[in-house]
Amino acid sequence: MSVLTLQLAGPLQSWGASARFARRTTEFAPTKSGVLGLLAAAQGRDRRADLSDLAALRFGVRIDQPGTRIRDYQTAHHGDTGKSMPVSERFYLADAVFVAAVEGNAALIHALHAAVREPVYLPYLGRRSCPPARPVDLDIHPEAHLEDVLKTERWHASPWYQRRRRREALVPLDLITETEAGDALGDSLRDQPLSFDPRHRRHGLRTVRSQTVEVPNPLAMTAAAAVDHDPTLLLDGA
Repeated sequence: MSVLTLQLAGPLQSWGASARFARRTTEFAPTKSGVLGLLAAAQGRDRRADLSDLAALRFGVRIDQPGTRIRDYQTAHHGDTGKSMPVSERFYLADAVFVAAVEGNAALIHALHAAVREPVYLPYLGRRSCPPARPVDLDIHPEAHLEDVLKTERWHASPWYQRRRRREALVPLDLITETEAGDALGDSLRDQPLSFDPRHRRHGLRTVRSQTVEVPNPLAMTAAAAVDHDPTLLLDGA
C-alpha cells in the first residue's frame, strides 16, 4: 500500500456531511466524500462515473490549524415573480489548515498524485467558492501506513499560528482515521461516497477513530528565550 498526502489550506473551507433545505453546515474537518470529490475532479471523472476504486481508499485527516467557524447568509428573489426566497445559511471554516491522506493501491495512488499536480478541473475545498491558498499535493509515501504518515508529517500550520504557540516544543494535534466497521472505539459517519450523480447522490456509513498526536513546532522558543521575548510570560509561570 502507498499513501498520498494532501495539504488543504485556504481562507475559507466548507466540508458538509449533511444539508437541510436552506441550511448548509460544515464539519470541523474535511470529509472523505469531499476529498474524494476533489480527487475525482482532478482526474476529470464524470459525476456519474463509477467510484468504487476511490471509495475503497482508506482516509485520514490531521487538524494542523482548526480555524474559526463562521456563518454567512444569502437572500434571493424569484426571477419572474419577484417573490422573496427563504434565507439561505452557509457555514465555513476560516483560516484552517489540514493534512489529508488516502491509502491504497500504489498504481491508483500515483495516478491520483499526477492528477492533483495537473488537474482536469481545479480543486476547491468543499465548495466551488473555496479555492486553496497553497498547492494541494504534498507527497507520495510508498509502502507506508496511513497513521504513520500522518503522525510524522511536518506541521503545516501558518507561520503566524506556529508563532502563537511558540512556547510549545511539541504541539498536540487531532488525528481522525478510518477504521474497521464495528470498531468499539470508533464513531459512525454517513460519509462513504457511493455516487456523486446529482440526480441521486448516495452516501453510506463509515467508521472513524480519533486520537491526539504530537508534532515538533519549528518556531518553538526555549523557556528563557520566550521570557526575553515577552517578560509578561513570567506572570503565568513561564
